[in-house]
Amino acid sequence: MFAAPSLVLAAGDATPAAAAKDPVLERVSTATARKDWPAAQGILREALASNPGNPDYHNLYAYTIRKGANPDMSLVFKHYNEALRLDPKHRGAHEYIGEAYLMLGKVAKAKEHLGALDKLCFFPCEEFKDLKRSISDHDAKSK
Repeated sequence: MFAAPSLVLAAGDATPAAAAKDPVLERVSTATARKDWPAAQGILREALASNPGNPDYHNLYAYTIRKGANPDMSLVFKHYNEALRLDPKHRGAHEYIGEAYLMLGKVAKAKEHLGALDKLCFFPCEEFKDLKRSISDHDAKSK
C-alpha cells in the first residue's frame, strides 16, 4: 500500500532528508513496509514514552493500530486527536483521522478533516487528494 518513504512523508509533512534523520521514523517505516503492525506499534510506544510531545509519533501510532488486526478505535482516535492537539496543521493526522472516521461510517466527520486539509494546502496536497479519494470510494461502496 505505502512505500516506506511515502509513509514518512504523509505522516509528518517532513522532507525526506529530515525524516531520514529520525531513527524512530526509519525503523517504523521499515516495519510498516513489511506490514508488521505489532513491531511498528512497539517502536512507537517506546518512542512516545520518551517523547510524548511528538505529533508524528502519535499520528503513526494511531495509523499502525488502525491498520492492524482488530483495531482499538478509541485508542486510534486518542492518538490522532493528540497529534492534532500538538500540531493542528498536521496534514497526515487530518488525512488519517478522516480515514478512521470512514471506517466507522462517519462521512461527515471525514469531510470536516477534508475541509481542514483544503485550508491547509495552498495547492491540493497528497493528503487532501488521498482523503478525497477515500471519501469518494466510501460513497461509491455505500450506494
